[in-house]
Amino acid sequence: MPTRILPAVGDAEAVRSVTTLLSQLPDAEPVAPVVDSTQLIDTLARLAAESVDELPEVVVVHERIGPVPALELIREVALRFPAVGVILVTSDAGPGLFQAAMDYGARGLVALPLSYEELASRVQAVAQWSAGVRRHLGAGADVFTGVGGTVVTVSGAKGGVGATLTAIQLALAAQTSGRSTALVDLDLQTGDIASYLDVQFRRSVADLATITDISPRVLADAVFRHDTGVALLLAPGEGERGEDVTDRAARQIVSALRSRYEVVVIDCGAQIGGAGAAAVEMADTALLVTTPDVVAVRGAKRAVRMWDRLQIRKAEETTVVVNRHTRGTEIQPPLIQKITGTAVAATAIPAHFKELQSAVDAGRVHELDSKSTVKQALWTLAGELGLVKAAGAAQKAGRFRGDRGSLSFRRRKDGGG
Repeated sequence: MPTRILPAVGDAEAVRSVTTLLSQLPDAEPVAPVVDSTQLIDTLARLAAESVDELPEVVVVHERIGPVPALELIREVALRFPAVGVILVTSDAGPGLFQAAMDYGARGLVALPLSYEELASRVQAVAQWSAGVRRHLGAGADVFTGVGGTVVTVSGAKGGVGATLTAIQLALAAQTSGRSTALVDLDLQTGDIASYLDVQFRRSVADLATITDISPRVLADAVFRHDTGVALLLAPGEGERGEDVTDRAARQIVSALRSRYEVVVIDCGAQIGGAGAAAVEMADTALLVTTPDVVAVRGAKRAVRMWDRLQIRKAEETTVVVNRHTRGTEIQPPLIQKITGTAVAATAIPAHFKELQSAVDAGRVHELDSKSTVKQALWTLAGELGLVKAAGAAQKAGRFRGDRGSLSFRRRKDGGG
């Protein structure tokens, strides 16, 4: 079967040079080139919507592609279309750029001016890699083969604000509505999702840290399938093993999960290291959970500023979730939005901890009563974030309030203690 190769080259002269060489490669089937990053992503998305088999095996990205820089474009392709191998064509073939390209998800690098032998060798290797990935993706009945699942990170403004409970309930809502869902504990030293869900486990996220090419089979061996159907990838029982999970490892793990599950929810905890920072940067939605008190809101502001300084995420691209909200508190969501400069979720979570106490103490938060206003609010938040199917099981079970919306729900409920 011929190898389909899609050139992404913005310069007209470079287009002719690249396509001429590609057409000479054995068993190669170059397709019409795209001239910018937007056209490339749109083309791949259209093909993926038909079938993963319609995607080209290889994409060749020229260093002068635009408007999105080449490395950023490679990362976008690697995250959204994990069965496509990307080759970067560049005039800088030094070790620094090579390492950066690999970190961003490229499968190969070819130096300019182009050499037939080098290009042929790289295309053949990347095509073989792509074929192997597609065989693995087709091996399991529960494999998600869309253009890439939705990744949501949940971080805490400080410890104890409810980030873990939020992450768990968002994952449960997504899974119950019919979406294949993974829940990841990247609070590597102190994370304890396992205790909240009463599970015993042997493997953890640390077991994937040293694996450079995470196949669906390897991933399936590392996750724990919970009774609810949610796939759990848990923090290591020995906190010191969390140091094994580097930012690079986290990127590979998140990419592997994204290719297999429709929804990936990641609990990053309150102290974010390199792995958590990489997850927040990669996320489609980054949530920051706070409570409406001075200490927590200051913590949220510090976290947002740090993410901005480190170029992890801009404030306006972060969504704050207000937990333990009451109407009588002095600090309300609009004030938190003004202080942090973030978006604030329309759904606030009411301060009714008594509803949670017995389920938390028993490690059975997945069995939280559907009448719980806290659970109702968190599942409404899942709907607000687009994590649930519109006519999913959660809505059928009466866990949402239909078209009345989260704001009216909050007006009814937030007067409680």
